[in-house]
Amino acid sequence: QVQLVESGGGLVQTGGSLRLSCAASGRTFSSYTMGWFRQTPGKEREFVAAISRGGASTYYADSAKGRFTISRDNAKNTVYLQMNSLKPEDTAVYYCAADQSRLVHTTRDPYDYWGQGTQVTVSS
Repeated sequence: QVQLVESGGGLVQTGGSLRLSCAASGRTFSSYTMGWFRQTPGKEREFVAAISRGGASTYYADSAKGRFTISRDNAKNTVYLQMNSLKPEDTAVYYCAADQSRLVHTTRDPYDYWGQGTQVTVSS
């Protein structure tokens, strides 16, 4: 089992940047595919970005392409989400998730473990 703790959320103006971190503990971090998702009230949790076990492959939602970057440091058991050029529509609770599968998934169901989330608010 792995425990995930997100940090780095906050309030930022339109066009600003934030870097989210997700620290993992428990089983070997490098054996998990990692993903970032987000959710707003009344909506389904949606995929944002994912990264393969070694970090060589990354995937993004169309809304994140060109603005967000997912990365990981397996030595530090941490996955990051660098978010630039933020927009009000990026406002959401952001969750990191861990998947024991070798494949990189862009839907929420395959992910086995979830963090508690961190709030990101982008003001207009």
